[in-house]
Amino acid sequence: MTENSTRRHRTGRVPGSRSLPPWSLVAAGVVAGGLIGGGYGLLKPPAYTATSYVIAVPAERSDTSTALGFAQAYGRVATQPAVLAQAQVRAGVPVATLSESVRTATSPDAPMVAVSATSTEAARAAAMANAVATALTEQAAASRKATGVELLLFSRAVRPAEPSSASAGVTTLVGAGAGGLLGGLALLVRPGRREEPDTVPAAPLPGPALAADAHSRL
Repeated sequence: MTENSTRRHRTGRVPGSRSLPPWSLVAAGVVAGGLIGGGYGLLKPPAYTATSYVIAVPAERSDTSTALGFAQAYGRVATQPAVLAQAQVRAGVPVATLSESVRTATSPDAPMVAVSATSTEAARAAAMANAVATALTEQAAASRKATGVELLLFSRAVRPAEPSSASAGVTTLVGAGAGGLLGGLALLVRPGRREEPDTVPAAPLPGPALAADAHSRL
């Protein structure tokens, strides 16, 4: 067996052939992830978010702590069907759309409720936020005598000038980062290359002296 054939058997590939470097998995993941993320950012419609603020004001025989507590409660009530059903006429969308698009947030330090709405149309996002905020103040006015707290519209939502969703550039970077991470993980779990043991050399043929000695014994 020649030296070339032994080397070919040891490495498991034909001399002169080339394999891809290990970092090619990471590079391929970065490129694929960037393309997927960029395509997602270009194809998905932009989303706009508008926010309206409502403040709880203590009425007679009430204090600030009472208003703060009711602000937390009204923040949870704002997305309930009773309030959304009253807001759907002003918003011009059904209750199901309001339930999916409207979110509220409260602060532990201020008696204020933030009503945010998200839509693919900037004007509709502002209309939904204002409609729910107005409906919430009307619900609070109906129970003012019992609660001792009044809700006032502190700041109306305005039409957002820029989308709140991520741009195509941001989704491209996020996709490229995720793809590179997956490529690195694939590189780590890839099984290592196993080398074949060296070929055992063939036994030498018997020489003339050894053959003559064997013939004499016969």
